[in-house]
Amino acid sequence: MTTMTEASVREFKMPDVGEGLTEAEILKWYVQVGDTVTDGQVVCEVETAKAAVELPIPYDGVVRELRFAEGTTVDVGTAIIAVDVSGGAAPEPAPAAAPAEPAPAAEEAEPQGRTPVLVGYGVAVSSTKRRPRKGPEVPVAAAPAELNGHGAAAAAAAPASAPVKERPLAKPPVRKLAKDLGVDLARVTPSGPDGIITREDVHAAVAPAEPVAEAPAPVAAPAPAVAVYDSARETRIPVKGVRKATAQAMIGSAFTAPHVTEFVTVDVTRTMKLVEELKQDKEFQGLRVNPLLLIAKALLVAIKRNPEVNASWDEAAQEIVLKHYVNLGIAAATPRGLIVPNIKDAQDKTLPQLSAALGELVSTAREGKTSPAAMQGGTVTITNVGVFGVDTGTPILNPGESAILAVGAIKLQPWVHKGKVKPRQVTTLALSFDHRLVDGELGSKVLADVAAILEQPKRLISWA
Repeated sequence: MTTMTEASVREFKMPDVGEGLTEAEILKWYVQVGDTVTDGQVVCEVETAKAAVELPIPYDGVVRELRFAEGTTVDVGTAIIAVDVSGGAAPEPAPAAAPAEPAPAAEEAEPQGRTPVLVGYGVAVSSTKRRPRKGPEVPVAAAPAELNGHGAAAAAAAPASAPVKERPLAKPPVRKLAKDLGVDLARVTPSGPDGIITREDVHAAVAPAEPVAEAPAPVAAPAPAVAVYDSARETRIPVKGVRKATAQAMIGSAFTAPHVTEFVTVDVTRTMKLVEELKQDKEFQGLRVNPLLLIAKALLVAIKRNPEVNASWDEAAQEIVLKHYVNLGIAAATPRGLIVPNIKDAQDKTLPQLSAALGELVSTAREGKTSPAAMQGGTVTITNVGVFGVDTGTPILNPGESAILAVGAIKLQPWVHKGKVKPRQVTTLALSFDHRLVDGELGSKVLADVAAILEQPKRLISWA
């Protein structure tokens, strides 16, 4: 067997493909041991909490080792493939390594200076433990000052002989929660493994103290009911990647932003006629024209008429951030779960440009190729539940956004039109909004404007 020298072997490490993500799952290897690879060649596909991403290798050589098998979740910064760049002969192919055993618990739950934030999905909770830092141990008294939660040197003003206070162990989502709730992690009693502070610990720190009272005589509590599972007739599906991030984001949104949902049922017969006319227009040749296109345009016009709805809430600064641009999110169901890519600066696009952007967004999502950047920075979202035959719903806000519009199924229904009951194309719209940012009057105006445009689409001209 050809031996490898340390100088000739290059290790390709799992990169941070999503701005602060801490781990990714290897979905598929495109190379095997013994294969020749070139600079820029895609060697594997990985799934982060945001999307599936193909990874190119940055050098030429022969694959010597695949460190992890498909289906393994790997920390960012961990070597996943070894390549001999000396040009030596290829060894006999060997199977990919089995999933690695969990790394031992580290002294710290995260590297310094990183706050993994999933834009578009909120902050995701990672169950991966960090490996211990390499290098010699440094006495506490001689260690450099740690950074506190606000980025300032916590021990800068302390005497040189004073010991540096250890940084509380907590994962990035827990630190974000503590910051939002105004909790000092140094005063929180940890209950997690290896002294890690959990979300429950933070919530307990802000819970009101129970009044001290004479305790009654202890009463034997009934034994908790034990869950019963029939494994022969049940299937367990691991929750990870995009689906896990979505679940965490929806919990955070539902219990952080006070939601209000309003509804309106509207006659969209004229809009449906306009859709058919646009399909024949040469300006839209080769483009996808459907009701969603005009609904998206109607929402953009409504935002232009009511710009205060396009905002976000800065909890740390206790400020409302008014956005002078609209990154329009479109909720898309994919095999890996719900994702919300957005169209950047949608307010500046013409109707054909908006049609092209919607078509590209949908096709990319269906192929599972949506990039993390495409899911960042959304301001408002549309979710089209009508494609599933659903009349309406009460959508949950995408984290960091102010409003989300749910569009129900468009159906032929009896409707009073010009004093007579006639069959008309009717749908129900539902607008959920963050009541910290949007009061009832503003939310009602936005929803009413969208409905008015869909009822009389010529308002796209008079109001735009």
